[in-house]
Amino acid sequence: MQRRSLLAVLLCATFASPSLLAQEVIKLSTTTSTENSGLLKHLLPVFEAKTNTRVHVISVGTGKALELAKNGDVDVTLVHAREMEDKFVEEGWGVDRRDVMYNDFIVVGPESDPARIKGSKDVVDAFKRIAGANVKFISRGDNSGTDVMEKGYWQRAAVKPQGANYVSAGLGMGEVLNMAAEMRAYTLTDRATYGAYKAKTGLAIVVEGDKRMYNPYGIIAVNPAKHAGVNYKGAKQLIEWITSPEGQARIASFKPAGEQLFFAPLR
Repeated sequence: MQRRSLLAVLLCATFASPSLLAQEVIKLSTTTSTENSGLLKHLLPVFEAKTNTRVHVISVGTGKALELAKNGDVDVTLVHAREMEDKFVEEGWGVDRRDVMYNDFIVVGPESDPARIKGSKDVVDAFKRIAGANVKFISRGDNSGTDVMEKGYWQRAAVKPQGANYVSAGLGMGEVLNMAAEMRAYTLTDRATYGAYKAKTGLAIVVEGDKRMYNPYGIIAVNPAKHAGVNYKGAKQLIEWITSPEGQARIASFKPAGEQLFFAPLR
């Protein structure tokens, strides 16, 4: 019996291996927001089944995601920092950039709102008021797209919280939201990740609706002329699918708790 069972296992492995070997791997670097929000788990299995591929995801801040792409460690990158993306393409590291989707940034904080900014639609004024109050602000501090936007708001405000009131975490968005909840602090977040962590953190949205908080995402293939070993074919497959009507409909259908978190790019 044991010999028959072993033989059956070996035969299954033999017949399964050709399809496994044929399955192409596409390496994707992306921001923590696409991973933490649950969007990629909603999207990628559909693409993988359709194309007989496997997407290996590396979820980091936008700066690190672009660095991995620049080094040829991934085939394609999905990020949200347009100036950094444009520079990446202009320097020849990336090709075939496409707009994928957008959502927005929001400022969240404790329900008690000690800085008295709830309901504001002026993010720069809100940052000034946070800096002027004796409250904590948690920064991503990781050169992510969110971190870049936050630093820009402080620059426009021409002020920043001092000393222990400003915490540079060097962490992903989900971890920063947890820190803000524990420390009763404010932070800047994308709406999608906040939606995934809202229940466990109890943080409230205090600032939203400012046009300066628009948050677009782009996808870029690594330039095969820079790194001959990258899977450019696979990168193009993912780019074409995620920007196709099917891919866009799948993004629009991502509605945890009934709320749509990502939208088709503005044209």
